Amino acid sequence: MISILEKETEYELLDSGEGMKLERFGDYVLARPDPEALWPKKITEEVWVKADATYTRHGANGSWKTTKEFPKNWNINFGGLVFELRPTSFKHVGIFPEQKIHWNWLSEKLTPNTKHQKPRILNLFAYTGGATLSAAKTGAEVTHVDSSKVAIEWARKNAELSGLADAPIRWIEDDVLKFLRREVKRGNRYEVVIMDPPAFGHGSGSELWKIERDFYELFSLVQQVLSENPIAVIVNGYTAGYSPITLQNNVKKLTETFGGETDLGELAIPEEGGDRLLPAGVFARWWK
Repeated sequence: MISILEKETEYELLDSGEGMKLERFGDYVLARPDPEALWPKKITEEVWVKADATYTRHGANGSWKTTKEFPKNWNINFGGLVFELRPTSFKHVGIFPEQKIHWNWLSEKLTPNTKHQKPRILNLFAYTGGATLSAAKTGAEVTHVDSSKVAIEWARKNAELSGLADAPIRWIEDDVLKFLRREVKRGNRYEVVIMDPPAFGHGSGSELWKIERDFYELFSLVQQVLSENPIAVIVNGYTAGYSPITLQNNVKKLTETFGGETDLGELAIPEEGGDRLLPAGVFARWWK
């Protein structure tokens, strides 16, 4: 299954190709690398070089070449929320637009749910809070976990901009595995778990994360923190390079205990005015 991002007023993929993508975020056009874009560009190079900011990689990191008018940060409305965007040394800007597909899917699962008036949601590797804020808008109680202090502060800023500063969100700066181990011992349980584990990273205390080594424990702990009547689990993967079948083979374990259904697929962003799709990661989901 290919899930395609629906059109948004303040975001569009203008072109892609030759290992790059050209995107508009609000009033600004950015050019940055994308390893999936292995095809020719459609728009002329004269248009590409006029981008407000262009990212060039230098080893593990890189730098942005910007115009004089380009701001250090700016806001966009996206998916019914407001996000502050900032170009980072890792080419990211503070939002992964394709994740709106999961936000909408989960909102549909939460809105008609009558088992829990306030479902408890756990968002792991939560970054700048898109899934957290989307879930909070439905009235859910959300625990947002990320090992980066910068990401936590950024997510809290997005909550403020989106009118959700007082929403029931618990902000946790911690290594995900350490946090989950403690939650199992504390007996804290959740109706929904969302996770987007990277291929490689470091925890808040410099703990090393390797998906090929740590994913099995991650999912085992996730199973243990689910409540007796869970609603959904979403596993997203972009940088790991695994098949969605790998992810689905894990979420299928939940059907043995809880019943329910699973699906799997790819996320994709459509180019403006064309029929070409840019792959943006894989996923597997369970729900009941």
